[in-house]
Amino acid sequence: MFESFSIVFTISALFSYINYKWLKLPTTIGLMILSLILIVPITLSKTVFPEFYRFFCDIIVNADFKTLLLNGILSFLLFAGALHVNLAALTKEKKSIFLFATLGVLISTCIVGSLTFFGAQLIGLELPFLHALLFGALISPTDPIAVMAILKEANIAESLGIKIEGESLFNDGIGVVVFSGILLIAAATGELSNTEIGTEIGMLFLEEAVGGLFYGLVIGFLGLKCIQSLKENPQLAVMITLAVVMGGTAGAFLMEVSAPLAMVVAGLFIGNKIHVNEDKNPIQKAISSFWEILDDVFNGILFVLIGLAIHLLNINTSYFLLGILAILIVLLARFISVFLPYSLLKHEETKPMKTVAVLTWGGLRGGISIALALSLGEELSGGLILHITYIIVFFSIIVQGLTIGKVVKKIYS
Repeated sequence: MFESFSIVFTISALFSYINYKWLKLPTTIGLMILSLILIVPITLSKTVFPEFYRFFCDIIVNADFKTLLLNGILSFLLFAGALHVNLAALTKEKKSIFLFATLGVLISTCIVGSLTFFGAQLIGLELPFLHALLFGALISPTDPIAVMAILKEANIAESLGIKIEGESLFNDGIGVVVFSGILLIAAATGELSNTEIGTEIGMLFLEEAVGGLFYGLVIGFLGLKCIQSLKENPQLAVMITLAVVMGGTAGAFLMEVSAPLAMVVAGLFIGNKIHVNEDKNPIQKAISSFWEILDDVFNGILFVLIGLAIHLLNINTSYFLLGILAILIVLLARFISVFLPYSLLKHEETKPMKTVAVLTWGGLRGGISIALALSLGEELSGGLILHITYIIVFFSIIVQGLTIGKVVKKIYS
């Protein structure tokens, strides 16, 4: 695994350099496009240089994308993103963020699952309704990694940006809980009563979501106290933040609470209490610089892996058609799942539909959706779901990611 990780990291560094010097695209988009270009010679080498082709296949397989993301770099990226988010600004938008991250995810899951089920029937593909709901659950949360990486380079209003960032930070954890709940229903069909299934899902939500939030607050508080006791040792302060993420993630797995939600809360708590964005003292500067670098490194690795892994798929015409149809379904579901919760709130702006439109187009999907799709076996239509998930993720990051800045200018001009 170390060899695979090292090769992917080297490719990521090289592609980042090429993008910085010549392409000048948002880093995540540039890395994905370059990875897709690299796929062409790799695929062509399958018959001419089969050993070279198998070497690259082994790199992706050995990297173990699902485990690497969900059990590893996701915690680092969420902590790094939350560390620099202004909690005061986030609090002002707490109602909308809460509704988007909970009610919005549930609405989107139901709409995407139902329409994808009928769409598959229309095309002639077999996709049971529960499996379609699993797809709806994994594709509904916006990806905080993709969203925050691209929003850094999109010139949008602060209040709108904090809505998108805040929602994306929290709804992935809620999405995983919803996904796990539907997975529980799929596995327990015929074995448990509806009441027992409902109880299990309720307990799962309390343990994962509520437990994750509380656990994140505890480890964030402990980490903060350690950092505040260090006045002239920024290196040790950085080590403490690393311990919060690594030890905190390991503890979350042992306690069976949501590690993503815990890392978001811990990052928000520590970052805002030490005012990491001010960079006035050595500890603030060290922590800010270290996590910005780590954020870039892991983002690069993640999006190179997403791009390179596509050559392992064999997309046929039916899968491709359902994937294209699913893009439209996901966008429609995103609009409805934003519009309905947003309509429940009072707003200062005179034309809230502009905000809804930007939130719809700015809801990017990324690595978390792919990782969850990879966790599904063929008995849960994992192959079909993975293929259409990839199509949506590529459209989301490349098309929506490249145009979000222009869409904002057009809507607010």
